[in-house]
Amino acid sequence: MSTDHKGMPENIPLLPLKNAVLFPKITISVKLERDSSANLMRDASNNRKIVGVIAQKNRDENAPMRENIYTTGTLGFIKKLENSTNGKETYAIQGYKSFKIKDIIQDEPYIRCTYDIIEPKSFRKTVSLEKEIAQIKEMYNTINTTDNTDTFEHLIQRRHLDDQVENLIQRRFWEGQNEGYLINYIAANSLDISLSEKQKILETSTLLKKAQLIKKGLNVKYHTLQLRKDVQSQIKDDLDQQQKEFILQQEAKAIQEKLGTGGSQREIEEFKTKAAKKTWSEKVKDIFDRELSRFERMSTQSPEYSIQYNYLDFLTDLPWNKCSTPKFSLKKAIETLDTHHFGLEDVKERVVEFLAMLQLKENPKNPIICLHGPPGVGKTSLGKSIAQAMNREYVRMSLGGMRDEAEIRGHRKTYIGAMPGRILQSLRKVKVSNPVFVLDEIDKVSGIQGFGAPASALLEVLDPEQNAEFHDNYLEMSYDLSKVFFIATANSLSEIHPALLDRMEIINVSGYTVEEKTQIGKKYLLPKQLESYGLTKKGLNISEKEMAFIVENYTHESGVRNLDRRIGKIIRQTAKKEVLGTPYKKLINKSEVENILGIPNPHTLKLQQDTVGVVMGLAWTPVGGVTLYVESALSPGKGTLEMTGNLGKVMKESATIALQYIKSNAEYFGIDLSLFTKKNIHIHVPEGATPKDGPSAGITMFTSLLSLLTQKKVSKNVAMTGEITLRGSVLPVGGIKEKVLAAKRLGIESIILCRENKKDIDKINERYLKGVQFHYVDKMSQVAPLSLI
Repeated sequence: MSTDHKGMPENIPLLPLKNAVLFPKITISVKLERDSSANLMRDASNNRKIVGVIAQKNRDENAPMRENIYTTGTLGFIKKLENSTNGKETYAIQGYKSFKIKDIIQDEPYIRCTYDIIEPKSFRKTVSLEKEIAQIKEMYNTINTTDNTDTFEHLIQRRHLDDQVENLIQRRFWEGQNEGYLINYIAANSLDISLSEKQKILETSTLLKKAQLIKKGLNVKYHTLQLRKDVQSQIKDDLDQQQKEFILQQEAKAIQEKLGTGGSQREIEEFKTKAAKKTWSEKVKDIFDRELSRFERMSTQSPEYSIQYNYLDFLTDLPWNKCSTPKFSLKKAIETLDTHHFGLEDVKERVVEFLAMLQLKENPKNPIICLHGPPGVGKTSLGKSIAQAMNREYVRMSLGGMRDEAEIRGHRKTYIGAMPGRILQSLRKVKVSNPVFVLDEIDKVSGIQGFGAPASALLEVLDPEQNAEFHDNYLEMSYDLSKVFFIATANSLSEIHPALLDRMEIINVSGYTVEEKTQIGKKYLLPKQLESYGLTKKGLNISEKEMAFIVENYTHESGVRNLDRRIGKIIRQTAKKEVLGTPYKKLINKSEVENILGIPNPHTLKLQQDTVGVVMGLAWTPVGGVTLYVESALSPGKGTLEMTGNLGKVMKESATIALQYIKSNAEYFGIDLSLFTKKNIHIHVPEGATPKDGPSAGITMFTSLLSLLTQKKVSKNVAMTGEITLRGSVLPVGGIKEKVLAAKRLGIESIILCRENKKDIDKINERYLKGVQFHYVDKMSQVAPLSLI
């Protein structure tokens, strides 16, 4: 290597080539496709007509950076500008000497570097070199003869080079005056080798080693041609058909392995075997045959090879028209549902109706059910129980936080990293087309238009009239989802896309009463926890009385998740005592519960006495019904109304409407009008850290204000809910069952609500209503006699 450039420039521009390696003394034609390369060549032509020709490692990169080019290249002289085609300039470049990049000094608008010239080692004819050169010449003529081509002299003449270069080739190649030129020419023009292998020859230091690499490349080509010649010779013989097919297969396999073309024969046979077992339609079969034929012709080195393989693999793994054949007894299915879940009568009834229909009709239209209710009431686990009752496969997909439509429909398979939608991926895993499919937390799916709205993509999935032809972008054809039994779960219906909500049959899964939670804890949660910690055979038990104590004092939610945690803590403490050998009681009593779980924290405290201006209201939340107090007070002032407690806009409007109604009917209620100009009114709803909104506190606000202004006390045993209007009407509200359960947990004896809500009360099991008296009203004036004393 030399740092003496001997009249050459100190630094040179670099011309990266995608598909060629320039060797010393060899002339190549370069068509410039990139603007940066065109600018480089024009600058070099106007300067000293010298460029550094370098090969780039990644041929797909359009604007190669310094890390994507080799460090060894060849200095080239720009000889002439040939005629441009399609607006692209073409140059002829003759190699001079190889060089090695020393330092990159410029990246834009093209790469420029300093360099060291690689001086060839002193040429000395040795016996080994002469032997290698002779073998190369002999092998080359043999290859040309085998391949039915002309001699090498005629091949040179057909390179369409200028006369000077052609004469130089004729003289130097065969006269043996320059073995280096022979090596470089064959490496550049006559070997079927990769770009990296040509680069390796360029970087090789000695002529003998280069000759050995050239001979190796010619040897591969010679044996490939020889194999073809042998196969053709054998075909001419009188062989039976089986031998001919075998030889042709071997020939194809050998050629594919040498040239890197064609799909793996083993993989192709696997796809054909899988396809033979499918019961798909003629349309799907035609698509598969077409895609498989394309795969057979595809090179294993092609970037699309893995894409096509993954597509065929997915296509043959899908359970096309493959269904489980559920055999079940309706009575046994009912027993299964009752064994796994306590209560939830409406849900069980709907499932049993569908199972009865299955026994009457072979392929009924599957319903799309949405289980709506607070967290922890068993919506998700109910889906698994339904699958077991129906004797079908079970699959669950969580939709919480999903923002990309492609999660449902998949990506186009041509994209990098493309995947099918999760619907079809799930069916691929369960291997049947008729599972029970739970779409969990459907109200949490995003409707934001960023990557497409996944809620909108679900419209086709959950529409019984459309899902028989569900289109997945990756599959690029329709797939039948009509056999799938879809069950969605949601905490809040208001968060679900209206069009999506319209396609589903809503079944409300309400919160549990204290009695129900006690039974669930006793019959389901306690045995599960005992089994989890290996205490099943120890005789450990929690009585029904103590279980009710845990429910009332340590769990405040509508579901049973927190109850499960509390029972688990008790069992863990017992397990610790078992391991340490500490004595413990097998029947957990109240004192043991308090020692383990701490000080009891009962539900909202009930007022101990009747109070002026304090009224208990009932509210619905995503976690069930709750009770809340509305307080009001008078203070000297100018008649302003102030509201606190983190109230929403609708709730503040209810307070304003209630006050305005009282003012307009002050004479009827016996209220001095001067109070409204001399006193300020303050309304407060405790627990100010919790946001509160909605119209259902209307009559509660009215009762609190009326009690304050008339100084009549409100009964401590009364709770109420209902919306109000300026004309004095009481309107119905929702969430009645949850609100009633919340009041009953607190021991409320009387509940006031709109008369139109009576139908909601009639749907509640009578055993949950014992001890509660309901008062139905139409007008706000009817509320006062029922609540004020």
